[in-house]
Amino acid sequence: MRIILLGAPGAGKGTQAKFLTTFYHIPQISTGDMLRAAVNQGTPLGLQAKALMDSGQLISDKVIIELIESRIQQADCANGFLFDGFPRTLPQAETIRSNGIFIDFVIEIEIEDDEIVKRLSGRRIHPGSGRIYHILHSPPKIPNKDDVTGEALIQRKDDTEATIRERLRIYHQQTKPLLSYYKEWQQSGDPNAPCYISINGHADVDEVRRHIFTELEKNSKK
Repeated sequence: MRIILLGAPGAGKGTQAKFLTTFYHIPQISTGDMLRAAVNQGTPLGLQAKALMDSGQLISDKVIIELIESRIQQADCANGFLFDGFPRTLPQAETIRSNGIFIDFVIEIEIEDDEIVKRLSGRRIHPGSGRIYHILHSPPKIPNKDDVTGEALIQRKDDTEATIRERLRIYHQQTKPLLSYYKEWQQSGDPNAPCYISINGHADVDEVRRHIFTELEKNSKK
């Protein structure tokens, strides 16, 4: 099972990725994790990536694709893999297609921006323990106080509305065109095209999970 999981930041991809990778016994492949590992291991690609990052440059698609191609040759990918945060752009999607990296399913978790802002901006953290609260869904017993220590909770900078809106803007600009790309490829009738599945992400976690597995089972039989 080879899966690309798409959706805006805060759509719940990480949670659903854990269900999918556990069920299919496949690794979750994150380009960020791969870059960090390659840098730490001092591989030629890692050194190249480190030089780019140290100089403030973006990692090129060429380096990312080479990392991906190297990673999926490893033994734990024998049954497939789940791409997390990749591809991010149309050139990356076109490159893996032209390089013969075939994908079975592209799963989009669809959710409106305002709901994402509500989900993420409501998070509060106890810095000492990492305990996470949500002002609407799992509030502390005393507003803005940790249940265990009574210490003040904080809102991370990443969880402020302004930061979330900026992340969403970048997503819509760079990554959302991938949705049309994979839909059109599927409609073209190409036998190598992945099956595109869109899932309503507004439901609770278990309902979203059930919907994903129902669609995968139904479309795997085609």
